Amino acid sequence: MKTNQPLFLNEEQVRRHLRMVDLIPAMEKALTDFSAGKVTQPVRSVIKVDPPGGFLGLMPALTPDVLGLKAVTFYPSNAERGIPTHMATIFLLDPESGTPLAIMDGRLITEMRTAAVSAAATKILARRDAKVLAILGSGVQAHSHVEALRLIREFKEIRVWSPTHEHAQRFAEEINAKAMPAEDAVRGADVVVTVTSSQRAVLKGSWLKAGCHVNAIGACRPDWRELDDEAMANVVFVDSREGAMKESGDIILSDATICAEIGEALAGKVPARANETTIFKSLGMAVEDIAAAMLVYRAVTMEN
Repeated sequence: MKTNQPLFLNEEQVRRHLRMVDLIPAMEKALTDFSAGKVTQPVRSVIKVDPPGGFLGLMPALTPDVLGLKAVTFYPSNAERGIPTHMATIFLLDPESGTPLAIMDGRLITEMRTAAVSAAATKILARRDAKVLAILGSGVQAHSHVEALRLIREFKEIRVWSPTHEHAQRFAEEINAKAMPAEDAVRGADVVVTVTSSQRAVLKGSWLKAGCHVNAIGACRPDWRELDDEAMANVVFVDSREGAMKESGDIILSDATICAEIGEALAGKVPARANETTIFKSLGMAVEDIAAAMLVYRAVTMEN
């Protein structure tokens, strides 16, 4: 039993020990374990901080490997200040004794694990011959999703849109993509990612190509939307039914029917339905953060 001081890891230390190629299979396991009932995880507890309109979320989980907690803040107004909208700290504990193992920066983990989860969903829900990727949004999640999804499919074309045209242009240049209006970006795309801070729908179902796959990442509050009702009328997968019914405006306000949790599809318990138009509504879960943090912790302790 370890009783020594916990590890303290900053973002740069996390970055050195976390690789997307390892993170994607770790997220597949975490999602499968969650949907199989192997994880104890209450729905995120959220406190609103108003003014300035921020949120504090507390996300505990007990997995087959470790006990942990993420404290995360979401301040949309930070974008205007030039600092991250999301910041987080993750605590890992020994489940046998409650002894702290590590305290690490969780901002990068949140960024990377969200994209890795989308990659896991895309692997089974998108057509194997998917060639065109559309991304609505241009922030850190947009960048991370490009990195993760390129590991899953070979895209010949990437299209981007952002509410701020200059941001879209800059992002497009960085990833060798094309900036264009949202409708033009989405029409004909095989995979679509929505990673905006919008509170109203930015993606219309009438734009979607039959058989395409959408990863819907934003709209993390029960009264926020990224997708309209027509888009949400397609085959909908979620990370957590319980979480989606409490937190997702896209699900709640459209009265969408949830087909299954993505972990059930990954485990083969339900068909992936990749020949149909699919939506993966991702809200993010503590089990994802804890599993990602364990990858970092193990890599660091193996070095020492």
